[in-house]
Amino acid sequence: MPYLEPAEYSSFGLPDGTSSDWVTTATALINSFCRRPDLNITQYIEKLRVVSGSRTVRLSYLPLAAPNNAISPIVAAQGRYGKARRGEAAEPNLMDEAFAFSLPGQWNDLDPQSIDFDANTGEITLPCNFFGLPYNEVSVTYTAGLSFIGDDIKSACAQIVRNAQATPALNASKTKIDTMQMQYFSSSLLDETVQTWLRPYVASRLG
Repeated sequence: MPYLEPAEYSSFGLPDGTSSDWVTTATALINSFCRRPDLNITQYIEKLRVVSGSRTVRLSYLPLAAPNNAISPIVAAQGRYGKARRGEAAEPNLMDEAFAFSLPGQWNDLDPQSIDFDANTGEITLPCNFFGLPYNEVSVTYTAGLSFIGDDIKSACAQIVRNAQATPALNASKTKIDTMQMQYFSSSLLDETVQTWLRPYVASRLG
């Protein structure tokens, strides 16, 4: 879904007759820069390693946001613990007891309501398992994104279109803009101002 509607073109400095193809392609460039499929609320699944001795991990896509009337952005979660690497087992005897009742590497369902989260930083705190041991890997299904597209993103979208129209190689009369062609010129289309507007929405752990 384009981040700028035709009725908003003039408000952000674009002619009313601007082809929607420009805006659609600018939206695709924004998503590519932010390394995410969409800035609207979207569901993601991540598997993360948990640092030894810690119960917290940080999710990649921000801000965490619950869709519709949901209470939490955490949809589902699973955790597992395996054989600790050398020097990582804080309670060797407890680990031995745990493995006597569960296979190492077995995934255990976690109650999403038992997981604390910070919507702005993406940090979540996991509950301990039955034996009081921290998990060393977690799989989290969650939702993140924006409930509405703000003026910063709309301004970025409009600026990309203006930059593209000012680029000689792209400033041609076409009924449809080639996304790959726009991608080729993305380094010049997403200028420093555009990148500043979009930086808060870039996926934090990917690349």
